[in-house]
Amino acid sequence: MTAGKSLPARPSLESLRKQAKRLARDRALTLRDAQLVIAREYGFPGWQDLTAEVSKRLGHGLDWAAAQAERAIHDNEVERLRQLVAEYPALLSWQGHGNSNGGLLGIATGAYGDAGDPERERWYTRAACAELLIDAGAVVTPSVCKRLLNSRARGLLQLFQLKGLLPRTLEFLAALDEIDAVRTALDNDNDARDPAAVNAAFVCACRFGHEAVASLLLERSIVLDPGLSAQIDGSVGRLAFVKYLIDSRVAHATASAAGAPWTAFVMERVSRAAHDGDVTTFVSTLQREPWLLADAHLEFQIGLVGAATLNDRADIISAFLSLDPALLHHRISPEFHPVVLAFTYANTHLLPLLTRIWPLPDDLPHAAGIGDLARVKRWFDESGAPALGALEKHFPCNDLHTLKHDDLRWGAPATQHVLDSALAWSVINRHFAVADFLLAHGADINTNWNSHEPASILHHLVFLPNPYEPMQFLVDRGIDLTITDYRWNATAKGWARHAAHDEQMAQWLEEAERRRKQRGA
Repeated sequence: MTAGKSLPARPSLESLRKQAKRLARDRALTLRDAQLVIAREYGFPGWQDLTAEVSKRLGHGLDWAAAQAERAIHDNEVERLRQLVAEYPALLSWQGHGNSNGGLLGIATGAYGDAGDPERERWYTRAACAELLIDAGAVVTPSVCKRLLNSRARGLLQLFQLKGLLPRTLEFLAALDEIDAVRTALDNDNDARDPAAVNAAFVCACRFGHEAVASLLLERSIVLDPGLSAQIDGSVGRLAFVKYLIDSRVAHATASAAGAPWTAFVMERVSRAAHDGDVTTFVSTLQREPWLLADAHLEFQIGLVGAATLNDRADIISAFLSLDPALLHHRISPEFHPVVLAFTYANTHLLPLLTRIWPLPDDLPHAAGIGDLARVKRWFDESGAPALGALEKHFPCNDLHTLKHDDLRWGAPATQHVLDSALAWSVINRHFAVADFLLAHGADINTNWNSHEPASILHHLVFLPNPYEPMQFLVDRGIDLTITDYRWNATAKGWARHAAHDEQMAQWLEEAERRRKQRGA
């Protein structure tokens, strides 16, 4: 295609964005379509290609190359990654901006969710990209290897083993199911006399489902801690004990807990009861094992409340608080905040329980999420412009998880992030008057806000119960139904059909799109 315009030597990305927004407004286009038009006017096949060229011309260097490499890994474009590594060899040692995330190799091997079966490992990891980076000489940090254990990525574990990259510790031998090597290590290795090392290897064997290795390691744990025998044999017995932990896969938070196998077992029973809403088992287990309610296990207690919030278990939270846990007496801001989960998953009816532990923040998104329009309006000046004050006082700019991970790739805190988060929470919790106010005052209905990765509010609603009313609100206000998510490049309709397995919802979204096309919108 012949370019109608030429980019200046130092183009402005902000100027191009404004051009696209102006075009979308003037010609009644979606922003995505307007961006495509602008890109092609400059002779580029798409918006991503245009913005990549802008970044390159502005001399962003290694940071630009790292962003391109990350996208190539995400899209599994091995040849593109090979070209970038050849052009920018420093990518092989690039570790991000002080995140200690393992660099590009960490991106290729990290899994957002559990990757314990071949299909999920293909979803969440990029083995071909990882092998390319390893063969090219990428720096392999201990954190990258450790993450393979946490995600249960068996294929990658085997790849790293073949490349000679895994430490020959008890934990990794257990994950690899090398029972003879485990037995030899127990006879000769210093780790065999370290209860923490043996316990970690036992938990790892359970997570990977290696019963024989787990049983062998359990016997050594009992030798090192004779009291463990009475606990296990006096409850379910050793074989059932191992099978239970294998069946539960030992949740990641439990696996990392500083405790012995019995600690992992009890934590799993309590966690499962909380997830299932089994109040009787939940309370009786905590009464029998009151040490879990003490200061030493505050992180675990937060996890219980978070899981109960996510799964709408009011009875579990109420029962937990009645046991007077240490969490009631501490002001802790956890990374995965249960109050945030309540707003994100339409469970704000749990706030009277949650605010016994954490006060409700006084900021725009929380005001929007509870539907307090008067309070929302306080965050705007007389002209209608946002008057937020210090951004770090507002979600998500003050959220520990957001600051640490930047899952939505929003970068430095901005007013727009606060507005869009407030919009999302108001729609999710069905406070439509608040949502209309926010849309009239700068919130973007086509924001890529989502619970964990860039997508849209519509994508998020797919997984909530009875989402049709908030979906209809978004459709009526003109949300772009063609927005695709970051990981799968799928629309909300695709999520409904292939992820939620809800054909009725997929057809509802399809019909909404058909009606819009008929109207010429």
